[in-house]
Amino acid sequence: MTIAHELNPNARILMGPGPSDVHPRVLKAMATPMIGHLDPQFVQIMDEVKQMLRELFRTKNELTFAVSGPGSAGMEICFVNLLEPGDQALVCVNGVFGNRMCENVERCGAKLIRVDAPWGKPIDPADVKKALATCEPKLVAIVHAETSTGVLQPLEEISQLVHDAGALFLVDAVTSLGGMDVRVDEWGIDAVYSGTQKCLSAPPGLSPVSFNERALKVITNRKTKVQSWFLDINLIHSYWSGAKRTYHHTAPVSMVYSLHEALRLVFEEGLEPRFARHRRLHEKLRDGLEELGFEFVVDPQYRLPSLNSVKIPAGLDDAAIRSRLLNEYNIEIGAGLGDFAGKVWRIGLMGCSCTENHINMLLSALKTIMKEK
Repeated sequence: MTIAHELNPNARILMGPGPSDVHPRVLKAMATPMIGHLDPQFVQIMDEVKQMLRELFRTKNELTFAVSGPGSAGMEICFVNLLEPGDQALVCVNGVFGNRMCENVERCGAKLIRVDAPWGKPIDPADVKKALATCEPKLVAIVHAETSTGVLQPLEEISQLVHDAGALFLVDAVTSLGGMDVRVDEWGIDAVYSGTQKCLSAPPGLSPVSFNERALKVITNRKTKVQSWFLDINLIHSYWSGAKRTYHHTAPVSMVYSLHEALRLVFEEGLEPRFARHRRLHEKLRDGLEELGFEFVVDPQYRLPSLNSVKIPAGLDDAAIRSRLLNEYNIEIGAGLGDFAGKVWRIGLMGCSCTENHINMLLSALKTIMKEK
C-alpha cells in the first residue's frame, strides 16, 4: 500500500456559505490534550458550553446543548423527537433548507402542509395565518436565515400566529446564530437548531440546539419511540444534563473544545458589537459590489448580513470566475443552489470571515478579473 501524502491543503479565504475561517485560538483549542468524555473536567467544559449557548440563544432553557453532528443533525434531532407518525406539520419554504425540513417531516411519517414564498422573498405571515385556518399542526417550522437565498426572515408575528394555533414553533438558525440576534425566549421559539461552521467560526461537526419546556413535554409524552436511537433526546438528555451524567455516546471531545473557545471569542467581542460588525461590513460589501454592477437578490429590509446573494451580471461565466477566484486568489465564494443555480453567487461574511480585509481582497480580485473580460 502506498502511504498517502502528508496533509497540506492550500490556505483558503472562505467567503462562501460555510464553513467560515476558523480563528487560530479555536484551532489551538482543538490541539488540547484528549480526555475522556465522562471525565469530570470534560463535564465542566460541557456545562460551560451549555451556559454560553444559553446566553447566545438568549434563553433560559435547561436543555440547550451541542448535538454531535453538523447543522443537518440539529435539524433532524428536532423533527424526529417532536413528530410522530400521523402528526401534521406546517413548513414554511422559500429556499433549499425549507425543502429539507419538508423531507424530514415526510421521513417522520407526518402529514406535510407547505407555505411557499418565491425564492429571495420572506414568508408572508398572512399566508401562514391562512394555512393555519385549514389544519391543526403539531409544529410549524421556518428558516430564520435561508442560506440558499440570503433572506433574513422576521419571526415574531409568525411565532404569535403559531402559538395562537396551539402549535410548537421550530426555527432553523444555522446561518444567523452568532452573526445576528436570535432571541429564543422573547420570540417564543420552542425548538431551535444551528451549526458551528457559520457565524461561530468553529469547524463543522456540532449543532447547537435548544428546547423549551413545551417542546420537552411533547417529547417525553410520545406514544412511539423516536425513530433515531442516536438522536433520541430522552436518551441524550441525561448525558448533557443532571447531576449524574449517563453514558450515551462518545462525544467529539476536540470539537467541544473548539466550540468552547469559539464561544469565548464571541463573548469577548460582545454580542451587540459582533452583530453591528456583521451589519456594517455587509453594507461595505454591498457598496463595493454595486459599484461593480452587481444587483442583490433580496430586498434591503430582508437581507441577511452574513450571506449576500447577488445576481451574476450578463456576460460573466459563473463557474469560470469562481474557479479563478479559488485557484488564483485562494478565495472561495458559493454558487447558486436549486432555482438559483448558475444565476447567483452567495458571498459569506461570517464570524472570522467578516473583516475589512476579506472584503477588500474579494473586491480587488473581482475588479481584476472583470477588467479582463
